[in-house]
Amino acid sequence: MICNYCILQTYFKEKNLIFYSNIESLLESLNYLISLKRIFRIGTGEFTDSLALDPLLRLNERLIPLFSKSSNLILELKTKAINIDHLLDLPYRDKIVISWSLASHRIITEEERATASLLDRIKAAERCQREGYVVGFHFDPIIEYKGWEEDYKRIIDALADHIDPKGVIWISLGTLRFMPELKWILLERHRNSRILKGEFIRGMDGKLRYFKPLRIDIYAKAKAMLDEWSDDLGLYLCMETEEVWNRSFGWSPGGRRGLCQYLDQRAIKLFHIKDLD
Repeated sequence: MICNYCILQTYFKEKNLIFYSNIESLLESLNYLISLKRIFRIGTGEFTDSLALDPLLRLNERLIPLFSKSSNLILELKTKAINIDHLLDLPYRDKIVISWSLASHRIITEEERATASLLDRIKAAERCQREGYVVGFHFDPIIEYKGWEEDYKRIIDALADHIDPKGVIWISLGTLRFMPELKWILLERHRNSRILKGEFIRGMDGKLRYFKPLRIDIYAKAKAMLDEWSDDLGLYLCMETEEVWNRSFGWSPGGRRGLCQYLDQRAIKLFHIKDLD
């Protein structure tokens, strides 16, 4: 998988993939979290793809039973792959979210080389949902270009054709953002990328972002399109201020703590989690 915009290129200097084999230590840590009697939403797709190598490494076959049997741990597997057959063979479904990062056909073709196609990702999500898994989606990063609205409308139309919105736990929205160092990596490694053709400003977190009015416009338009599909999708914004929330969504969760509570409530609703006290 070669995503031109991947911010991990600025975080990790080692070019080889590293798989940590101390699985027993991981399981011990998870058992400790189970004892704390509060919801923990844990994703394995922050620093790698959750499913790209899983048919070889088989890590999720160790994680899924533990999470599914717990009362308070939610496992989210984030991916741009379609390696799901081994997961469908497992008897566990509770408290497991399989989510896909979605982008337009143009962005997948030009900026996400060697990843699964848009339709293949959605069809994989459809299979998982049909087999009893809860699914999620991440429109992150949304890359602005002429005609992006029409392309994203096609994505949402495809979701409406294949996915039951009642089985969607959440959908995140985030616009392109990256550390300044990525600019030079793009110029060196991905000279054909169109990403740098946009206009960016350095945000308070040091990352380069689209101007605030443009981000607000993108989020408001994407939300309006998604609301036409369903008004109960657990929409949320990634790494945005309350002002951007309020001006694009018409409400805000009230900071990071409020967002955590909002997503916890989505988990409680979709997985019918009872009082943990």
